[in-house]
Amino acid sequence: MKQIILGTAGHIDHGKTSLIRTVTGIDTDRLKEEKLRGITIELGFASLDLPSGQHIGIVDVPGHEKFVKNMVAGATGIDLVAMIIAADEGVMPQTREHMEICTLLGIKHGMVVLTKIDLVDQEWLELALEDVKDFMSGSFLEDSPIIPVSSINGQGIEDFIKALDDISSDIPERPVFSLFRLPVDRVFTMKGFGTVITGTLISGQVRVGEDIMIYPSQLTAKVRGIQVHNLAVNEALAGQRTAINFQGLEKSALQRGEVLSKPDALKPSYMVDLNVHFLTSNKKPLKNRTRVRFHTGTSEILGNLILLDREELEPGDTIAAQIRLDVPVTLIKDDRFVIRSYSPVQTIGGGKVINPIPTKHKRFKPDIAAMLESLARQDSPEVVDSHLKNVGSQGLSFKDLLIMTNLPEKQLNKLLQQLLSKKDIIQIDKENRVYIHHHSFEEIIAKATEHLHQYHQDYPLKAGMPKQELKSKFLPPLGTKLFNHLLQQMIKTNSIVQEGELIRKTTHKVSLKVDQADAKQKLLEIYSESSLTPPYFKELRNKIKIEADQAKDVLHLLIEEGLIVKVKEDLYFDAKAVAKLRQKLVDFLNHHNEINTPQFKEMAGISRKYLIPLAEYFDSKNVTIRIGDVRKLRGG
Repeated sequence: MKQIILGTAGHIDHGKTSLIRTVTGIDTDRLKEEKLRGITIELGFASLDLPSGQHIGIVDVPGHEKFVKNMVAGATGIDLVAMIIAADEGVMPQTREHMEICTLLGIKHGMVVLTKIDLVDQEWLELALEDVKDFMSGSFLEDSPIIPVSSINGQGIEDFIKALDDISSDIPERPVFSLFRLPVDRVFTMKGFGTVITGTLISGQVRVGEDIMIYPSQLTAKVRGIQVHNLAVNEALAGQRTAINFQGLEKSALQRGEVLSKPDALKPSYMVDLNVHFLTSNKKPLKNRTRVRFHTGTSEILGNLILLDREELEPGDTIAAQIRLDVPVTLIKDDRFVIRSYSPVQTIGGGKVINPIPTKHKRFKPDIAAMLESLARQDSPEVVDSHLKNVGSQGLSFKDLLIMTNLPEKQLNKLLQQLLSKKDIIQIDKENRVYIHHHSFEEIIAKATEHLHQYHQDYPLKAGMPKQELKSKFLPPLGTKLFNHLLQQMIKTNSIVQEGELIRKTTHKVSLKVDQADAKQKLLEIYSESSLTPPYFKELRNKIKIEADQAKDVLHLLIEEGLIVKVKEDLYFDAKAVAKLRQKLVDFLNHHNEINTPQFKEMAGISRKYLIPLAEYFDSKNVTIRIGDVRKLRGG
């Protein structure tokens, strides 16, 4: 059976609560203050079984202008609206504002209920009906029924129930969306149960025993029990008025406006890209960075509306914009919102979410505005493609794309597989299911090739570029998995060669000029002949009369080829001599367990000038470890 929620709307004291009480027998005014003042302040809830057997949940909203934020919270998740208009007063200011809110929230089904007909005569009733028809003209209720009723004598109540049943049968099933989301509209404590929340489950389902996360605080809790229309159940489905109580969660940890979902399913953001309609009824333009009240789900958050391509928004305009909020929200694409002015408080616009987790946009960038407008009207495949193009090397995870596309998991997964098979996108992280657009990946390959080419030009005698140095050249930095995927792909296509920690282009070969080859031979002969008593490099450079930069390049080449060893700054040794001494040292320690400096000096046959640097070198290479005045084999 379909899950349907009916919401009331209309001006204060036009009979919303009385109608629901007459139809259901439930008084939705539960607060003492509501009883004393005779007005609805908070949201009220009821349910009704229709003649067809269809069960509907009912949300009764306040009509007073001071409580419109509660009305917006109640309108979240409703499938049809009963717009209540009193016959003795007709269309009033809050009637119009509630109609605008329902329109902005995308409600498409409903009726007008003309209440208090017992207070007017036939002539007045006909005038009221004409007034209502004019009001409905051009709205989503234009072709909807108008039901005159009296909650006092019961006149028209059966007609209201029949009309409700007829409209309910025409409402389509809610789209299947696997992501569980429940905006919280009420939090209280019940003896024997603990903390309880209520709300309209707008998508997915939740079961007893499951872990949930509270957003944006990201606290976690376990579902202890679920009720739907006051009946205990093991599972609640999208479209149901739901009450949930939790294990080990204090009431203070929750408040209206927060959203329940699965752990790590949503992503809090201080910014949201929007498709905003600025109501025609506004008297003056809205300026960039105007302070507004942003209503979405059951929350009201203050923020600044950023106009990306203009300084003012004219009444009746619809544009792409970005809102920057005081506290984060957790939304998904196509979520509806309402914007109200900061002061005086009134509804000024609303629309749909384009991107719930955007980056901060610069103003007056034509490509940004065009991109957002395109995202607002694109179909699912194009939305995925556009988002992956826009984020560049950052890539997007499957979880990100779920909330950025508003697609069911199966549908998104199928779409991604199609894009992967066409090689339009690349999966760079299988564990976290992170994807990057192939255009972005090709740009990264081009940059890597450019960096390597420049490095080979700057250091022609070096065998290759250190891997980490290449990674550091990318701004913003590449993630480790993306960088490794980049190297694997370039190796696979024979673009580069990796040798240990060095990367080089396949075409790069160290080729010495005549004078460099001569310098290399001279250096190698000197280090080989001097064995464990080489000159310091400064002395050596002056001796063979070679430029400093050229000498260093040749020296680094000798090191990379393993022909000499750097022991400390400016002091290098023949690699074979050092290896021979190392073996002597290891053999000695295997037999004698430890060695002191005089013993090492005698073994090496060199002065302390060379002895101490070599001893410290063997320590640094984890051959030996110094303990007091002696050295031992490390690990021995």
